[in-house]
Amino acid sequence: MASVREIRRKIKSVKSTQQITKAMKMVAAARMRKAQGSILSSRPFAVRMEEAVNDLARLEINADHAAGRAVQIHPYFDVRATGTVGLLLVTADKGLCGSFNTNILRQTVAWLRARRAEGKKVVVVCVGRKGRDLLARLRDEGVEKAFELVGVFPKAAFAHAELAAKPLLDRFDSGELESVTILTTEFHSVVSQKVAVKPLLPVATPALPAGEPVPSQFKFEPRREDLLHALLPRHAKAQVYRALLESQAAELAARMNAMDSASKNAAELIGALTLSMNRTRQAIITRELMEIVSGAEALAQ
Repeated sequence: MASVREIRRKIKSVKSTQQITKAMKMVAAARMRKAQGSILSSRPFAVRMEEAVNDLARLEINADHAAGRAVQIHPYFDVRATGTVGLLLVTADKGLCGSFNTNILRQTVAWLRARRAEGKKVVVVCVGRKGRDLLARLRDEGVEKAFELVGVFPKAAFAHAELAAKPLLDRFDSGELESVTILTTEFHSVVSQKVAVKPLLPVATPALPAGEPVPSQFKFEPRREDLLHALLPRHAKAQVYRALLESQAAELAARMNAMDSASKNAAELIGALTLSMNRTRQAIITRELMEIVSGAEALAQ
């Protein structure tokens, strides 16, 4: 049985850990609210950007049909088969966030195995230390790490999205990649974060449903083709930026929940140790009283 001093030392150690977990929970909660605000503020821009790209693409399709030409909007819409695919992997830089990293890394391994089974070569851009460390452990000949970006969370900016997207966009422009996929964790709520696999390139060709009017034929300055070619790369980078923000908020929510559970477990452990200490102390007192009574009886006899 542990002595009272040892139990008190354990209680003190657990209380110190509990203070750390409570502080980390408060910090994560404050940062998560800020990250949620960033997501909400970026959504209108992303929605309007997508609408503008779709409208311009429909106008290009209608113009090609009217002229009797083959539809050729932009290389980002091309469906090709080169045998090489791109992956943007977004993970955390740190641990202590529950099953956040485990879920995304498990999904990454499954995705890579599926591509290898198809005979595809994979070019990966890693955002976050956990993803970088995973690729270092895999050592798969069919996986090439093109670029890594670490230390960006929890202050992810659009400049980080541009850096992460550039290697994959350049290779897609050159015709090396047939597709680009984003593997990240989406933030649904404080208690719900889900791993998401999102196609980034090629962009889905918009279709004009029957009965829907053709977008108005405005005069564009610069030309409509030039405007579409300028918007598409920024649209792709905006999707990457949104993925970074989603992962950032999801990581902070997972860390807040993990630290809350750790604080509750510490409180339960402190209660159990305190009860054990009281029982040990009571046993010591009872034993000492019995020794005193036995000594007094011996002297009386």
